[in-house]
Amino acid sequence: MPKKNTPKQLSITLVKSPIGYSIRQKRTVRALGLRKINQTVVHNESDVIRGMIAKISHLVRVEE
Repeated sequence: MPKKNTPKQLSITLVKSPIGYSIRQKRTVRALGLRKINQTVVHNESDVIRGMIAKISHLVRVEE
């Protein structure tokens, strides 16, 4: 029986406020589901999510 390929889970925590940054970065934070400082959301790993994290890496902490 083959193993199921389950995607990795990424835990993303907002550690710095997006106030003072561009509107695109603010919208990226919101699109990830982050609203408050120290809020953590869990997403499946994908190229789209990784790209979003790369654009706001200075605002978030990521754990696998």
